[in-house]
Amino acid sequence: MVSHQLPTQLANIPRFSLLEGATPIQPLPRLSQQLGVNLFVKRDDLMGLGGGGNKLRKLEYLLGEALALGADTIITVGGRQSNHARLTAAAAARAGLACELVLTRNVPRHDEAYQHNGNILLDELLGATLHDLPGEADALAYAEARAEELRVQGRRVYVCPLGGSSPLGCLGYVACAWEIAAQATAMQLDFTQLIVPNGSGGTHAGLAAGFALLEGHAHRVKSYTVLASLSQAQTTTEQKVADTLALLETSHLHPQILLDGEHLGEGYGIPTEEMKEAVQLLARTEGLLLDPVYGGKAFAGLLHDIRSQHYQPGASILFLMTGGLPGLFAYRSAF
Repeated sequence: MVSHQLPTQLANIPRFSLLEGATPIQPLPRLSQQLGVNLFVKRDDLMGLGGGGNKLRKLEYLLGEALALGADTIITVGGRQSNHARLTAAAAARAGLACELVLTRNVPRHDEAYQHNGNILLDELLGATLHDLPGEADALAYAEARAEELRVQGRRVYVCPLGGSSPLGCLGYVACAWEIAAQATAMQLDFTQLIVPNGSGGTHAGLAAGFALLEGHAHRVKSYTVLASLSQAQTTTEQKVADTLALLETSHLHPQILLDGEHLGEGYGIPTEEMKEAVQLLARTEGLLLDPVYGGKAFAGLLHDIRSQHYQPGASILFLMTGGLPGLFAYRSAF
């Protein structure tokens, strides 16, 4: 990988700083020895604000726009245990904005831990106003209606999309592609593959757009869908890549997106046996903790591919740890 300066279009877009700097890339020596490849992790779970996680990279640009527009309130949507909602509340607190979260019960879990522990506990601690909706509700329509109510009262409201995965939010991971490229060069590494989970699609889309700009293609990035079916995730992610590149005035690129849909299981937020094995394996070999909804399923997919000899022995593979640790406490009964 070769590092270059960020595109001027990206450097000129308003950005509200939420990170302390580049997150580290760390080797997994014991697991690498066991599996016969060279595994590394990009520690986006180590960001300090609000418990950390990948959504902070997106929120830097979303809050940058919100503050540039003079917003005093931010509203976003997600599931009851949404990491994005928790980090939006934390980012809003840092920026001095009021925060409202529209949360749907879209995962069929009804135990006490899921309903009241994990992210939902932190949402309340961070001072967000919560709106509790049934799983079939149109959360974004509710958020827009709530925003209009507040605007009538004189408030200046910014509505943030699911997962922060608008083209603007995706810019956070366009910038991260440059960060990874610079780190790989400094470490004298050439990663065969960069692995990420795919929920709302913004993390994969941003990285794919970034590596398309850096290398002319996006083959280096692969994701495992944890929210939608493969066809839905493919369509959504490809559109977000195209929209992100258009935002950067580079729409002549049409990168191929690598996405695997075989490890979703029964649906979003529903545990699988291979997810539990993946979470336990990383914890017991390297002392690192994955969340059960995103990272756990993506790491399970990576383990499957390694064991199926999809990668050459000794290949260097980078796994993006997207955070979501509070979710482990909400899924106590699954383990």
